[in-house]
Amino acid sequence: MTDDAQGHRRTRRRVLQTGAALGIAGLAGCNGLPPLSEGGGDTVGQIGSGRSPFGDRDISGGVSMAEMPDLSGELTVYSGRGEQLVGTLIEFIEELYDDLTIRTRYSSAAELVNLIQTEGQESPADVFYSVNAGSLGQLKNNNRTQQLPSGVLDLVRDEFEDPDGQWVGTSGRARTVPYNTDSLDESGVPDDVMTFPETAAFENDIGWAPTYSSFQAFVTAMRVLEGDDATRQWLQGMLDLGVEEYSDEFLVSQAVADGEISAGFANHYYIQRVLAGRPEAPIATAFTQNDAGAIFNVAGAAMLDTAEDTTLAGNFVRHLLSAEAQDYFARETFEYPLVSGVEPVGRLPSIDELNPPEGVDLTELSDLEGTIDLLREVGVL
Repeated sequence: MTDDAQGHRRTRRRVLQTGAALGIAGLAGCNGLPPLSEGGGDTVGQIGSGRSPFGDRDISGGVSMAEMPDLSGELTVYSGRGEQLVGTLIEFIEELYDDLTIRTRYSSAAELVNLIQTEGQESPADVFYSVNAGSLGQLKNNNRTQQLPSGVLDLVRDEFEDPDGQWVGTSGRARTVPYNTDSLDESGVPDDVMTFPETAAFENDIGWAPTYSSFQAFVTAMRVLEGDDATRQWLQGMLDLGVEEYSDEFLVSQAVADGEISAGFANHYYIQRVLAGRPEAPIATAFTQNDAGAIFNVAGAAMLDTAEDTTLAGNFVRHLLSAEAQDYFARETFEYPLVSGVEPVGRLPSIDELNPPEGVDLTELSDLEGTIDLLREVGVL
């Protein structure tokens, strides 16, 4: 992505002009809509149509990359977000600047956290780009991050960044309840996630994906909000209810749309991906209120203590919050943009209409190991 691109580099102005011709947000578009995964093994849609699967769309807000500081130098990014999801965006940023080289290492967020810890002060990484706040919090708690510039932090609301400015969210995902509209109406879905095990209508008729990282983050949020004992009882109650197990949350959402089960637990974008490919599918999105079932987690980035050029590292993170990048996330990954004025794509409420639990520091979701231990203790894993 670096040396072989030398002979084909376009200038920043030309790239941005090309983007504008495509509706800039033409970064995204004609989706084949396969499963969305952070593991890096799946693919997402191609770039260039200038449309979203839900219709035409223009960039509506945010700060353009053209208005941000230029990037120059060499940068190493450890990305816990899959190359198939964000590789095109990172390459787009690199190609804007003649004197920028980005070396990206992709793996799971957990593996990269362990690698950074193992490498210590010899790590070549400047920026850690993560799928969730928990792994960012792990590095912060181990004093491996440093404060981002205020010009970066000011681009998002306070709840989407670390209270000490050690990481910032770049896109968001809401926990939801996909439900089959032929079997249920929205009023039939409880708005309190803790009551699901007691809901007889879901006996042998609800699904989850317990090996999936987003589900485990949801259970971690329940531990933070309700405590381990209540979470243990909830998990056991769901097993007693006869919950169906799937390998990922796209499959949960597909099973709901196919009428295999009436409801499930999944991040919001999986439902949108089903609808983007099958607009008439009988699936809709329900939300619980102010509890772990409504947690709003973020993908985000941190500048590591091993960053050699903190100006470059900070400004790279700033580019992830540009108007173009935020629109890319909406179109390509169906995530919630975090910069005000950039709306989500699909049949979704705005970010201000969601009701996540208040007062949750997303860094608290870093205790994934404790969650896995609990899942094993109950027999979920």
